[in-house]
Amino acid sequence: MSFTLAIVGRPNVGKSTLFNRLVGKKIAIVDDTPGVTRDRREAEGRIADLEFSLIDTAGLEEGEPGSLSDRMRKQTERAVEEADITLMLYDARAGVTPADEHFAKWLRRSNTPVILCANKCEGSAVVDGIYEAYTLGLGEPIGLSAEHGEGLGELYAAIVDALKEKGIDPYEDLEPELVREGQGRDTGPTEGDLEYQYVDVEDDEVIRPLRLAVVGRPNAGKSTLINMLIEDDRMITGPEAGLTRDSIAVDWEWDGLPVKLFDTAGMRKRARVNEKLEKLSVADSLRAIQFAEVVVLLLDAEQGIERQDLKIAELVVNEGRALVIALNKWDVVENRLEATRQLKDTLTRSLPQLKGVQVINFSALTGQGVQRLMPAVAEAYEIWNARIPTAAFNRWLSEILEKHPAPSVNGRRIKIRYGAQIKSRPPTFLLFCNRPDDLPDSYVRYMENELRRAFDLPGVPLRFVMKKGANPYESRRKKR
Repeated sequence: MSFTLAIVGRPNVGKSTLFNRLVGKKIAIVDDTPGVTRDRREAEGRIADLEFSLIDTAGLEEGEPGSLSDRMRKQTERAVEEADITLMLYDARAGVTPADEHFAKWLRRSNTPVILCANKCEGSAVVDGIYEAYTLGLGEPIGLSAEHGEGLGELYAAIVDALKEKGIDPYEDLEPELVREGQGRDTGPTEGDLEYQYVDVEDDEVIRPLRLAVVGRPNAGKSTLINMLIEDDRMITGPEAGLTRDSIAVDWEWDGLPVKLFDTAGMRKRARVNEKLEKLSVADSLRAIQFAEVVVLLLDAEQGIERQDLKIAELVVNEGRALVIALNKWDVVENRLEATRQLKDTLTRSLPQLKGVQVINFSALTGQGVQRLMPAVAEAYEIWNARIPTAAFNRWLSEILEKHPAPSVNGRRIKIRYGAQIKSRPPTFLLFCNRPDDLPDSYVRYMENELRRAFDLPGVPLRFVMKKGANPYESRRKKR
């Protein structure tokens, strides 16, 4: 991509709707509630053969220094500084407001070219709202309907003209024949696919980034942790609970390994989630877990582990993701020995399927101990990808069956004949037995614990699939 666009404007003018339209996917949460977007979000956008980096920003609002509005505005200022072109949206149906005038004055002082976009231009009732925009001093407005995809041709032409004035060739990444045909080259998946690829040019190998999601209850310090890891104030942080609403992806590199970090909204108990916006935020967090490879469950060490934390951990296990548990705010815990003991007892009692999961203590605010997190993540990821040879697995299976045979049910013995690992991520094993539906869960847990001990597989989900083997005497019975 040869250039970057930033979308700015006051709250509820349709910035996230336009962002989703240009990206081609419903990535950003869209709702009628003003101020839904808080952190800036980045993705790859496209209009016809124009491909660019796109930044969605929080609604521009004035606020006291240090307030949430002030922190959101600073994130928007950074987006404008990084962009080659700024798209300022206003609501053509509502007309130009004092807030639009205030921020248009601010944008006129910036060094970034601004394209004024009148959004929500469905129908003829918005003519007055379009003419009012000339008073903003940002040139002729482009009439758009982000929701219906109208006006993108005019926006395309305005972007090309602005780039040429700035000396940027918008087609430098395209093949000449594709430019003549008006078709862009497919650059692969966008951020919404969660499958972004890095290419090692020297070795000509595709290196997929490790997809790491940070989840937890509200105000556990997820955004603070990500800011500390990437050493940048990328996410809005503060004492207010529930600051993060979208799942925001950040590209990062740790010790030569590309990582895509996902900051997620805090997940409260389902009974407490009543508002539509919070439901959308939680759904976005669940989607991040589904597409992650390793999940860091962040706990508030002052509050300890609660039932909601166990629910989140269980969800991660059911999705088959590798899990690392992190205790944040460790610097303010007085009785650390008691806090550690209580956590381990609760995990052993409530989550036996995660026996051996790594627990890391640190302070995301001060950075003390944070350096231990990524080695634990890398180790969990390696175990999550583990492969056990079939011969070694069946030797182990014979040993545990001899040590503790499968129980009899209703007077009939259950025979497990052999098995093999059929996939990793997480490690999954297929077992052939004569009565798969009757094998007790307690015996499956016994095999799981023995497998972890024998092949050093702590802290990741293990799955067993039972299948009934073919009866060698069945053909003889049919002949009779």
